[in-house]
Amino acid sequence: MTVQESPHRILHPRNWKAARGYANGVLAEGQTLFLGGQIGWNSDQVFETEDFVGQVEQTLRNIVAVLAEAGARREHLVRLTWFVTDKSEYLERLPEIGEVYRSVLGAHFPAMSLVVVSALVEDSAKVEIEATAVIPYSKHR
Repeated sequence: MTVQESPHRILHPRNWKAARGYANGVLAEGQTLFLGGQIGWNSDQVFETEDFVGQVEQTLRNIVAVLAEAGARREHLVRLTWFVTDKSEYLERLPEIGEVYRSVLGAHFPAMSLVVVSALVEDSAKVEIEATAVIPYSKHR
């Protein structure tokens, strides 16, 4: 897998230990796109799986679909905030999560946060992800 070139500046202080799977900060200029929390159901609002990793994959695919609706691409993501209902399952399944993340979003790692919550509004949801993207201004403007 090749690392995708980000249209934004990834921020990492030189004396800090390397961030793995996320960026400490992203400096971006352009049109800001805010995505509401996406969950692991399909376009008909039906959960096809109760599996945590399966829901993560569908959630990321939903994010890509909303990005596309705005003419944005995955490399325009500057921030993801993950809400999960089970910290242990998240940590135990990180290798699988990393696999589906890379299969959907590639090797682009925006600034990220993870919050453990007791529940999500949709009872069957195990993960919800909010996203922010910045679509760079056209050089022709």
